[in-house]
Amino acid sequence: MIVMKNNNTLQQNAQALTDELKWLSEVINLRIALHFGHDTPYLSIEDLPVPDLSAGGGTYVEFVHQHDLNVAERLVLILGLAPHLKPGVLDILSSKNQDYDRRFSEFGGLFMEGHSGLVPTAETAMFILAGDDLQKRLDYQYIFRPGHVLTANHVITGASRRKGTPRLSREWLVADEYIDFLITGEAFHPTYGEDFPAQLIDTQLEWEDVVLSKKTSESIREIKEWAELGHILMSDLGLGRRLKPGYKSLFYGPPGTGKTMTAALLGKSTGKPVYKIDLSMVVSKYIGETEKNLAKVFDQAEKSDWILFFDEADSLFGKRTQVNSANDRFGNQEIGYLLQRIEDFSGVVILATNLKENIDEAFTRRFQSMIEFRTPGVEERLALLEKSFSDQLPLEPSIDKRSVAEKYELTGGVLMNVVRKSTLRAIARNESAISKKDLEEAIQRELQKEGIILS
Repeated sequence: MIVMKNNNTLQQNAQALTDELKWLSEVINLRIALHFGHDTPYLSIEDLPVPDLSAGGGTYVEFVHQHDLNVAERLVLILGLAPHLKPGVLDILSSKNQDYDRRFSEFGGLFMEGHSGLVPTAETAMFILAGDDLQKRLDYQYIFRPGHVLTANHVITGASRRKGTPRLSREWLVADEYIDFLITGEAFHPTYGEDFPAQLIDTQLEWEDVVLSKKTSESIREIKEWAELGHILMSDLGLGRRLKPGYKSLFYGPPGTGKTMTAALLGKSTGKPVYKIDLSMVVSKYIGETEKNLAKVFDQAEKSDWILFFDEADSLFGKRTQVNSANDRFGNQEIGYLLQRIEDFSGVVILATNLKENIDEAFTRRFQSMIEFRTPGVEERLALLEKSFSDQLPLEPSIDKRSVAEKYELTGGVLMNVVRKSTLRAIARNESAISKKDLEEAIQRELQKEGIILS
């Protein structure tokens, strides 16, 4: 996606949207005048001047050019944005038919709790485009079919349509994930919660801050290459007909060895958001809710090119016992649904577990890679000690870092807690360096948390 770079670009976007909304208002007023036979200097809405976007900037203009939207498509796009930007533009469509004391059904639209203005429907869009001209209504049907760019890419949401109602009765609103993008160029990040059990994870670190074994680093590079170049393999070279979509990897190893951080770095280095799936929130007590919640995550991930990260994957993909109850059967159905969505996902999926042996072999065969995150060896621990502490408050020069690395088997996660504790202690004492005593006490407290008692 295009990212807004400066205030000038934002101002260009605002001007383009202002011009489009003014045009929409003029079109709606003319359509109503033509519909009721009022005097007007124009014979058709096509006679109205259309804003010139050829020299404009901003993400709205870029989106219009990228998808080669024609005048009619631009009109329904700005209609879908109007309730978010200038709902008063649609007030005229709320007027009543005095003969029947109700709204004009041909105007379409609906009212929703929490919003005082009219929410347009696809019928509203069709009325603005074609009025009651049946031939034109047939000509514009293509815009409202599932394959159109605005619906296929879920730019427009139609969630309010009830089963059995006319196709054009569904709401015609720009979806949440496109509102910020079209208005300001910012990416949309859904809110983590019961209805959306995925959370954006990121990191301030860089690859040079991470200490991984050579074998692990090489395997990570393969995922990075797929994330950046996989589209060439699948589309440009035509291998999408032979290869399964996406890239699936299993990260396994003890806690604190960098599995989550590596996933976040993969996203940061490839420009793809990483969303961590909360498996405890995925499994719902209500039949069907699990699939519904997972569908939201996968659908959004497909549209926005996310990396999906499942931590503690053995809770769903572990070796299963025989089915003894309806709950067991439903659990297997949930896993089956999740596995199918993972297999069909065209992006990168990472599953993480502390123990590879806990994952059912039926699942492990489906991974493109299985990457071990080992407890760091002496040299790796030494490298972590060298780069983890602040330059402004370092370890005392007298501390033998190699000796510390040889004596204590620390993972990266444990060491970060040691850094926190020992640095805070030195700050509290107003010291300029971290003493050996404070360092070792912090290490021992952390190891005791892991159940390791030092003599």
